[in-house]
Amino acid sequence: MPPDDPDKDPGDDRGEDAGQDLSPPRLSGAIKGILYMLVMTLLSATMNSAARHVSQTIHPFELVFFRNLFAFLFVAPMLIRYGLVVFKTQRLGAHMGRASLNVVNMLFFFTAVAITPLSEVVALGFTAPIFATFLAVFILGEIVSLRRWAAILAGFTGALIVLQPGFETVSFGQGMTLTAAATWAGCLLIIKSLSRTESSLTIVAYMATLMTPLSLIPALFFWQWPNATELFWLALIGLTGGCAQFLLAHALHEADLSVIMPFDFMKLAWISLIAFAAFGEIPTLTTWLGGVVIFASGAYIAHREARLGKS
Repeated sequence: MPPDDPDKDPGDDRGEDAGQDLSPPRLSGAIKGILYMLVMTLLSATMNSAARHVSQTIHPFELVFFRNLFAFLFVAPMLIRYGLVVFKTQRLGAHMGRASLNVVNMLFFFTAVAITPLSEVVALGFTAPIFATFLAVFILGEIVSLRRWAAILAGFTGALIVLQPGFETVSFGQGMTLTAAATWAGCLLIIKSLSRTESSLTIVAYMATLMTPLSLIPALFFWQWPNATELFWLALIGLTGGCAQFLLAHALHEADLSVIMPFDFMKLAWISLIAFAAFGEIPTLTTWLGGVVIFASGAYIAHREARLGKS
C-alpha cells in the first residue's frame, strides 16, 4: 500500500459525506408550536384531573389559592431575574381588574371541576372564545361579520348539545362551567387590551403577584391545613397549571394562532382518557358531538381573528 501523501488535505477523504451537514435537522416554528401545544393540553388535563382528586377533601376555593401560590413560585425566578422593571406600568387598574376577574373565573372553574364530569367541563370550556367575540361586540363595539355570527350561533348550538336542555335539567356544575368560560372571555378581552401597551412579561408579572393574595381572601372562609399528600397534589396543580400557561405562550410565539388552535381539541381526548382511568368516567356521545361543534366554531373565530390581525 502506498504511503499517505502528507500534502493531501484530510478533508478530501470525506467521499460522499463531503459538503453534507450531519447535524440533526432543526424543527420549524410551526412544528415547535404544535409540539408545545400538545404538551400544554396534556398538562392542562393533568391539572384538571388532579384538581378533581384533591377537591374531595380540599374546598375548591382553597384549591384556587394553592394553585396560584405554586404557580407564583414557578414564575418567581423569572421575576427576580428581571427585577422591578417588569412592574413598570401606567395601567395598574387594568392589571388589577384582570387579576380579580381571573380569580373569579378560577373559583367558578374549580367548583365545576369538583362536581361535573371532566369531559363536559373541557367541552363547555371551548365556548370561551365564542363568549369573547360576543362580548367584544357589546363592550368594545367591534364589528362582527355574518360568518363570525354564524360561528357564534354554531358554538352555542354545540353547547346545547352537551347540556341537553329539555331532556335533562342543566346541572349546577354545567352552569358553573359556562360562567367560568364567560368570565375567562372577559379576561381575554382585558389581556387583549393590555397587550397593546404592555409587554407579555409585565402582564404575567402582575398576574402572578396579584392573584395569589386575592385568591387567599375567599379561601380563608373554607380554610383547613392540607396534609402532606394533599400538599403534593396541590403543588402538582400549581406546577402543571403554570407550565401549561408557559408552554401556551411559547406556542403562540413560535406559530400563528390558526396553526396551533386545532390542537387545543386534544384537551378533550386527554381528559377523557385520564378521567376514565382515574375516575371511571365515560364521556357521552353528546359530549363529544357538542365538543366538536363548539371547538370548530371557536377555531374558526380564532382563524378569522388571526387573518384580520395580519391584514
